[in-house]
Amino acid sequence: MQALELKIPPLALVVIFGALMGLAAWLSPPMNLPTWMIMLNTGALALLGCVVALTGVISFRRAKTTVNPLQPDASSSLVSTGIYRYSRNPMYVGFLCWLLAWGVFLNSGLALLLALGFIPYMNRFQIVPEEQALQQLFGNSFTQYRKHVRRWL
Repeated sequence: MQALELKIPPLALVVIFGALMGLAAWLSPPMNLPTWMIMLNTGALALLGCVVALTGVISFRRAKTTVNPLQPDASSSLVSTGIYRYSRNPMYVGFLCWLLAWGVFLNSGLALLLALGFIPYMNRFQIVPEEQALQQLFGNSFTQYRKHVRRWL
């Protein structure tokens, strides 16, 4: 299973999960939510995802550290301010919001369940290897940060 660690860019995973969600929606019955509810929730989740993910990227840029999720060992600083006071992975939280928005837009319970599958995949193949690299780089500072800030929310 280590073959998948840090191999697929998270944004590509969003596209893959999104395609699988589209297939699931096509194969399963709709939830029959009212159109206004679909549009409102889709818009809110998509906007929230954009704001959260972009805020994470901006924080990394300000700290002049890498945003490349495939090379966490290239990190030059531990970012623990701004949105990183609330989540260790705001960019991934933003991506999850996008997937949830897509699931709502598709009006599919099965698609929404697939979106939730993004969490364990990311935990196992992206976040755990990232955290191992950050632990090596930043030692006790990262240990303390992990104790005080949740992985997702």
